[in-house]
Amino acid sequence: MSNVSPRDRWFEDYREGEVFEFGDHLVTEEEIVEFARRYDPQPFHLDHAAAAASHFGGLVASGWMTCGIMMRMLCDHFISREASMGSPGVDQVRWLKPVRPGDRLRARVRVTKVRASETRPDRGIVSAQQELLNQDGDVVMTIAGGGFYRRRPAAAAG
Repeated sequence: MSNVSPRDRWFEDYREGEVFEFGDHLVTEEEIVEFARRYDPQPFHLDHAAAAASHFGGLVASGWMTCGIMMRMLCDHFISREASMGSPGVDQVRWLKPVRPGDRLRARVRVTKVRASETRPDRGIVSAQQELLNQDGDVVMTIAGGGFYRRRPAAAAG
């Protein structure tokens, strides 16, 4: 495993099988309701009585909000400020457990594949399995996807 922080890495620094854990986000009722009002106004995200009567049994965060929390953690702790070139997309998102007010979330990312581009020598793709975990260690969401990363200038030239 490289001793270079993920935020300072180039494509060549990522290794298949590496695991990174980071982040700490306390989910509040206020952010759940605010997000829901703006982007996902389903009753179990907005209203205590409706949420209590739902299959969730109480207020829960939108899955899209949990994706946003994960993205923020990735930007703060994992995505390289030196080499990131964006993402071609995600292959899979799964919401496995509800996220509730008071949950404390953290991320775990496992690099699953590192592949140099065959057509563009200045870059490669780093694929990863991303997990969002709550304070009990339960995986509440998974995302499989990847990102384009620049190669070190000397590596790209050679």
